[in-house]
Amino acid sequence: MTKFIVVAGGVMSGVGKGVTTASIARILMEYGYNVAPIKIDPYINYDAGTLRPTEHGEVWVTDDGGEIDQDLGTYERFLDINIPKNNNITTGQIYKTIIDRERKGKYLGQTVQFIPHVPDEIKRRIREAGKDNDIVIVEIGGTIGDYENIPYLFAMKSLEREIGKENVVYVLVTYLPIPSHIEEMKTKPTQQAIRLLGETGIFPDFIICRAKIALDKIRKKKIETYANIPSTHVISEPDIDTVYSIPLDLEKEQLGLKILNELKLKPKKHSNWNDWKNLVNKIKHPKKHVKVAIVGKYIDIGDYNLADSYVSINQSLLHAGAALNVGVDINWLDAKIFENSPKKINDLKKFNGIIVPGGFGSSGVEGKIKAINFSRLNNKPYLGLCYGLQLAIVEYARNVCKMGNANTTENNEKTKFPVIDILPTQKEIMEKSDYGATMRLGAYAAVLKENSKVLKLYKETNRLKEDMKMIEKLKKDKSQKFRLGILNKSKNIVLERHRHRYEVNPKFVDQLEKKGLVFSGYHLREDNTKLMEYIELPNHKSFISTQAHPEFKSRLGNPSPLFYGFVKACAK
Repeated sequence: MTKFIVVAGGVMSGVGKGVTTASIARILMEYGYNVAPIKIDPYINYDAGTLRPTEHGEVWVTDDGGEIDQDLGTYERFLDINIPKNNNITTGQIYKTIIDRERKGKYLGQTVQFIPHVPDEIKRRIREAGKDNDIVIVEIGGTIGDYENIPYLFAMKSLEREIGKENVVYVLVTYLPIPSHIEEMKTKPTQQAIRLLGETGIFPDFIICRAKIALDKIRKKKIETYANIPSTHVISEPDIDTVYSIPLDLEKEQLGLKILNELKLKPKKHSNWNDWKNLVNKIKHPKKHVKVAIVGKYIDIGDYNLADSYVSINQSLLHAGAALNVGVDINWLDAKIFENSPKKINDLKKFNGIIVPGGFGSSGVEGKIKAINFSRLNNKPYLGLCYGLQLAIVEYARNVCKMGNANTTENNEKTKFPVIDILPTQKEIMEKSDYGATMRLGAYAAVLKENSKVLKLYKETNRLKEDMKMIEKLKKDKSQKFRLGILNKSKNIVLERHRHRYEVNPKFVDQLEKKGLVFSGYHLREDNTKLMEYIELPNHKSFISTQAHPEFKSRLGNPSPLFYGFVKACAK
């Protein structure tokens, strides 16, 4: 029988449920179990596709085209597996499914009510997403006490009743503040979280205590008494240098074995953390450091900077650095700075490399183009991601091909040189303002050019073999086969994830190539439309861009080829 672990959070949001869930999943995988992580988002949005990055963090994209909360990305980075979009459940999906069924008469005249129909749909989705796995870990978003997550707690309690308590474990991740005016760790908020969770009929089997410092014996005893659980099930999880240390720290308290024991399971194999420890050590103590500037737009909200807008890029640089034993010091720069103060562009001299990430709209665009121009002219390693490729082409068209006002039609519909234009298939959708899940989303195949720098990086990181296995699976899946397009006999084919509407305009490819820009990879659609996926400059130290988001397939121990190449170039 499939076992279930339910992870909920107390006291406040952002307490670390995602990395804790991912760490528990990684630990159980090390003991030989197949694990399926599921993220529940209680918002009424159908998915994360229409949410601003500053509102809810980065939008994660799955291979099968899901636009998901960023926690699914955390799971993939820790587990080195591809997780489908069905492993994300939102309140919007639940209610839409129920209403659609009601409109089609599927309930045969029943009165459709919160109970039992909402919990039943939640349980159905969880079972479906977790089938064929030994253990399913369900992270319930939000904070205990929120109205929004009550249906999910109710559903999990109902599932427990159906399959037996011995098959369900509850984990509460909570926060213990240390007020600066008294400098004492307080357990009262955690006690309140335990009480609120108890009101749903759920009592935690384990309490993971997040705090600035480790939990002491006095505080642990207080929580043990209040929660009525063994002190060995009260686990300290203090702030650390890197989230990848969390599984190692949790294993010091034998959390994995304790959870397995609670589920009446035994390890299938001995865990081996040697490679993981080695990578974590390189993250903490790299041989050398490089400084990287990320020039973006989703940087600030009010008085606060939000690096969560680009968390996958941050992590991809970390993964590449760990593989190369290089520490990457990341600096987030608002592109608008270079628009308002042109002389500030010289500040980029102090960095070893420049990244322009994905984004939408005209805000900060000219500042990004200035940064790209600086990189090209000063032989500074550059990595363009999605919009970063499009703007690199705009910069090249303007300044090398002498197309004066070249632009993307996203920002200037009347430009004489629309080097970036919208897909014809998207125009009708855009006119209807129907923005949800309308982009080129998920994994798409790209054929790489022989002797290109991009191909060399995919070979060096062994990604070609990995992607060819996935391509063979897609060939057999009728619903996903379109992602391959028309493949030639080349073995130099890779899969990367996408999230965009605009493409390189085929009308200008020849002109750009004649002036030295190399298009080193393309996707050929089933209608024979060739979509450019990669560009590079052969005589530049490292000037590479992709229409894809390679950051979505980077993992610790298995870094993205393009990030690996970028950090390697920066280190030289």
